[in-house]
Amino acid sequence: MAQHFHEQIMGVYFDDLDAFYILHNARYLLLFERTLGSFWEASGVGAFEPHSAGDHHHLVRANTIEYLRPVRGTGRVRVRVWVDRVGRTSLTFRFRMMQLDADVSYAEGTRTIVRVNPTTQRPEPWTDAFRDKIGPYVWSGEDT
Repeated sequence: MAQHFHEQIMGVYFDDLDAFYILHNARYLLLFERTLGSFWEASGVGAFEPHSAGDHHHLVRANTIEYLRPVRGTGRVRVRVWVDRVGRTSLTFRFRMMQLDADVSYAEGTRTIVRVNPTTQRPEPWTDAFRDKIGPYVWSGEDT
């Protein structure tokens, strides 16, 4: 299976910056979160619908982020997302935040989510339909 990823260009605005005119550390995760929203649409899983959450009924288990170099000032960045691993009930995303004109990372990180039953809140396996939709975005071992 070929390696695919989802990428979105995101704006960095004045109110995203800290006192040193650098993208605030919490905003990196926010831009990643917004890119995940567009990933769900692009992968065919669809938007979050509270009445029919299905495979969207998941909880965040962990986030990691490594800040490699600062995003200075306002402008735009690229956020690249792919699926690193799909388990029975969990899924781990990886992301890179990069400058527009080169694959040079500002930050890299992961997010692990766990699908849960909406009533019991206990882990529940991903559906086959979900696995099929995200399959093209699962890391194949090639450089991203």
